[in-house]
Amino acid sequence: MNEQNDLATRAKEEFNGMAKQGLAHPSTKPVLTGAAIGAVAGALLPVVSLPLGLAVGAGYAFWQRIKN
Repeated sequence: MNEQNDLATRAKEEFNGMAKQGLAHPSTKPVLTGAAIGAVAGALLPVVSLPLGLAVGAGYAFWQRIKN
């Protein structure tokens, strides 16, 4: 339970930092890159839509930033 709270706290702090600092925050560019890669994959794959690919790509990149 403590690990989940810690992860949620880190995610909230990271998201708030990205929202306040914009491109100056160190996580913003990797998350945007992940979103772009996901959007391209969504456009190329017939099963995945562009918005879904974008969201999954951004979510994966964000997860990589906060999981440690």
